[in-house]
Amino acid sequence: MPHHPAMTRRGILKAGAAVLATSIVKPSFAAGEPLKIGLIIPLTGPFASTGKQIEAACRLYMRRNGDTVGGRKVELIVKDDTGVAPETTKRLAQELVVQDKVNALAGFGLTPLALAAAPIATQSKTPMIVMAAATSIITSKSPYIVRSGFTLPQVTWPIAEWAPKNKIKSAVTIVTDYAPGIDAEKTFVSRFKAAGGNVLESLRVPLRNPDYAPFLQRAKDAKPDALFVFVPSGEGSALMKQFNDRGLKQAGIRMIGTGDVVDDDLLESMGEVAVGVVTSFHYSAAHDSPENKAYVDAFMKANHVRPNFHSVGGYDGMHLIYEAFRKAGANADGDKIVEAMKGMKWTSPRGPMTIDAATRDPIQTVYIRRVEMVDGKPWSIEFAKFENVKDPGV
Repeated sequence: MPHHPAMTRRGILKAGAAVLATSIVKPSFAAGEPLKIGLIIPLTGPFASTGKQIEAACRLYMRRNGDTVGGRKVELIVKDDTGVAPETTKRLAQELVVQDKVNALAGFGLTPLALAAAPIATQSKTPMIVMAAATSIITSKSPYIVRSGFTLPQVTWPIAEWAPKNKIKSAVTIVTDYAPGIDAEKTFVSRFKAAGGNVLESLRVPLRNPDYAPFLQRAKDAKPDALFVFVPSGEGSALMKQFNDRGLKQAGIRMIGTGDVVDDDLLESMGEVAVGVVTSFHYSAAHDSPENKAYVDAFMKANHVRPNFHSVGGYDGMHLIYEAFRKAGANADGDKIVEAMKGMKWTSPRGPMTIDAATRDPIQTVYIRRVEMVDGKPWSIEFAKFENVKDPGV
């Protein structure tokens, strides 16, 4: 992900803050006025699957739970930020707040995009629900950010502690070279070593136009027991194919990682090459609960694809918004809405969910899963779990 020089970035933020300070007048809402949610997601570009899953889940929530809250019609205003340009996300957030006067911002597919929008949420006191971006630091960047998805450290440390207890004594790590990948690498390395494992090498792959082949060859040459991987949603198929083509599985190297690599949105197309991959994650479409069965059935009926982990981030994000406005009152300001979200508990399709009142991050169950063929199709089947997991930070 490209980074602006420091002075340029400061200039952009300063200019944006000035516009907001002079342009925003928080409206007073009469009964019956729409409750507007500005959904900023990637619908084109390399991370389009993330945005499509989130939007589909948000619209499913509205169909299943009604499109009014406290007598106000819920209006979803969807914007495509293409997933690769923080300045685009920042501009869209500013337009939604200043021109559309949204009551909440939501979405945010990647960390740099969420960070770009954070000053807008702070300056305008607008609740900002991060449904996908997973770097640990995000909620610290604005008191108005609440996360409905997950953090990479949260879903990484369970696999790091599971691996040495299951005949994995050495590993090479391959992660995408941006903030969530670095979070995953740091968390895995520290926890794996503390549990008695040996990290032979840590490799970072560019976010844009990645070619995994040379990194996989280096990993193969190191002859570890396992390869720990993190890639963004949508990249798992390419990595899995090259892992297979390079013969790592045949060389006896196991693939472990976070669940992004076997994203439910792509897993069926991967086929049998994914069988045996073990990951730790907060959601699988195969999760065995009445709530998830109903969710998966409804999602697949409406969209003809499996829901993935980003979809539940969107679905639970809508739940947060609906319930906070019900609790605080349909005309409540941003401070009261965020306060209403703190400590909120419910049963999600993923399992029990709580919003940590101190950090505004989710507390949830993280599952250890193995890809298995069920009725001729690959699914991530849960076989162990870590309950009430908080973001441990890095």
